[in-house]
Amino acid sequence: MAATSNYLAFDLGASSGRAVLGMFDGDRLTLEEIHRFANGPVTIRDHLHWDAPRLFAEIKSALAKCARRRRALDGIGIDTWGVDYALLSPAGQMLDLPFHYRDSRTRGMMAEAFHLVPREEIYERTGIQFMEFNTLYQLLSVATTDRATLDAAGTLLFMPDLFNYWLTGVKQSEYSIATTSQLYDALRGGWATHLMAKLNLPAEIMPHVVPPASPVGDLLPEIADGAGLAPAPVVAPACHDTGSAVAAVPAHGQGWAYISSGTWSLVGVEVPEPICDTEALTGNFTNEGGVAGTVRFLKNVAGLWLVQECKRTWEARGESVSYEKLTEMADAAPSRVSFVDPDDPRFAEPGDMPRRIRDCCAAGGQPVPESTGQIVRCALESLALKYRTTLHSLERITGWPVEVVHVVGGGANNRLLCRLTADITGKPVVAGPAEATAAGNVMVQALARGRVSSLDQVRRVIAASTPLQQYDPDPAAGWDDAIGRFEALLADDTVA
Repeated sequence: MAATSNYLAFDLGASSGRAVLGMFDGDRLTLEEIHRFANGPVTIRDHLHWDAPRLFAEIKSALAKCARRRRALDGIGIDTWGVDYALLSPAGQMLDLPFHYRDSRTRGMMAEAFHLVPREEIYERTGIQFMEFNTLYQLLSVATTDRATLDAAGTLLFMPDLFNYWLTGVKQSEYSIATTSQLYDALRGGWATHLMAKLNLPAEIMPHVVPPASPVGDLLPEIADGAGLAPAPVVAPACHDTGSAVAAVPAHGQGWAYISSGTWSLVGVEVPEPICDTEALTGNFTNEGGVAGTVRFLKNVAGLWLVQECKRTWEARGESVSYEKLTEMADAAPSRVSFVDPDDPRFAEPGDMPRRIRDCCAAGGQPVPESTGQIVRCALESLALKYRTTLHSLERITGWPVEVVHVVGGGANNRLLCRLTADITGKPVVAGPAEATAAGNVMVQALARGRVSSLDQVRRVIAASTPLQQYDPDPAAGWDDAIGRFEALLADDTVA
């Protein structure tokens, strides 16, 4: 029997982070969460930041917990959300706390960018979906309002790259996280230096880029000794959390799409080359780096953010309720009453989401959801309807029919959302693994360390190690009228 390898995966999301120990015996993978911690924005002088030093302290705490378990680590890998970054001085000191992607400083920056470089040229170069919080617009904001800070920078590191630097002393970036920036040349590879010059952004601060499954370096002695660990290698998995999640999709062959479902829903397919044509631009699809030379052709949809913000609002009022209970209440609420576009700009920032959903329905002349269950039902049905629209666009642009949809991530546990997705899209839905990001992170580390030989083997191990749930569409569900109403709503929003 093959020896068991131990890999520590750090998965940092927009609301929480955790350390997951992955134990791989050569055939099956076992995951164990050993540390969890809260994450979220910190408001400083009316701006939203990430408390990166505190997050790094949590990473070191997890390493110490691992040491107390007397686990020798064969690899350590970090994945996080995309686009956000820290600027370092030439001496390697952080110039400011990293800004949160929902900070208001990027308002108007897309228009400023298009004034300097046509929208079509930006997309042709980068192949990335236009979203106001992309790194491009964050940097343009700094260049516009705080040029001195940008001029003082020696290096830009994205969030997982920053933590890797603090762990190892090595400054570099990993391909999947670099591509989220809208500053990476999708077709030619490397940073889009010509584009950056037109935007008056310093290309010299951008780090060297390595592919997923690359070594970063060993833990610095002071980090290893402080945690009580033996020296251990840090590996770059797919450092973008969605990249790790997609690597864990338990699929093979063609004809499948994925929905990486969490705060965001990333709806897409895996392609061998970027698609940067006019139709992809019109649909606002994105080309992000994947494992083993693949490209994640996808679209960001608002995801469970609406429900999460509703829950946060209700809890602030003293109405504590679990996600499981919210889903039960939504399941009991009337179906196909009111819908919203989950990507409506009114929902983009933190705030009173229940009120915003009610106001949006009222403004559109729809019945206004009042109860908790009605509001959550409206959010989940709207999300599944948006999945359908996005999947149809993917089929049209790629020319590939989608025969099955794999839902991975936390949303795989939401039985109501999975059932709605199957019924509304008319496609079988395979749900799982819910721990896709951690599983993908661990198994790409195993790929880097030579314990598996290919992305296909990564996925076969994960499929053999994970219980999966299939939801078949109900042909009698009767969603045709609701689909028509939702499409009309999207058309009205486009005209508006």
